[in-house]
Amino acid sequence: MLVIERMTAQPVIVTGDMTVRSALETIQVRQVHHLPVVDNDDNLVGIVAEKDLLRARDDDLLQDIMTRDVVTVTEYTALEEAARIMVDHKISSLPVMRDGKLVGIVTETDLFGIFLELLGAREHGVRLTMLIPEEKGMLASLTSEIAHMGGNILALGTFLGEDPTNRMVTVKVEGVPREKLVAIMEALGMEIVDVRES
Repeated sequence: MLVIERMTAQPVIVTGDMTVRSALETIQVRQVHHLPVVDNDDNLVGIVAEKDLLRARDDDLLQDIMTRDVVTVTEYTALEEAARIMVDHKISSLPVMRDGKLVGIVTETDLFGIFLELLGAREHGVRLTMLIPEEKGMLASLTSEIAHMGGNILALGTFLGEDPTNRMVTVKVEGVPREKLVAIMEALGMEIVDVRES
């Protein structure tokens, strides 16, 4: 998935000569938390976050408090790369650029929404988290067995395990009773960490 698929296009923008007071009003009215700052030619020159505004004086100008070295991505950046950039730089938004012009913004809220989708947080089913051996074909065995039982995988995520010999897998399944699902996974050698219905 790419940034273009989840970014907010045509983000709310401000100029450097705007006061903090005006920017706070904009944030409240438009219900955003980050404001890209542009010059008179719509070139990106900075960014301010709501937390920056709350720490500043009402009559300060944005050009005096904005972050000038803005980290950006393009609309064709992979979402996981955008997330990595945000984590590595300890930032909560990324302006999205095309040919040197601002075309969107992607924020941590956008990424949290994707995380919810990946783990099926809004789907109803049995959610099973387990440690599986780090061996070729184990994930295929897991999904094949669920299909064989007549189950439908709503979501599946893999994460680093406790050590290099295993992986943590969270799967959400519909169409298979909880007890049967647990029994089959244990028979395949999976260590059940958590099971719940939602």
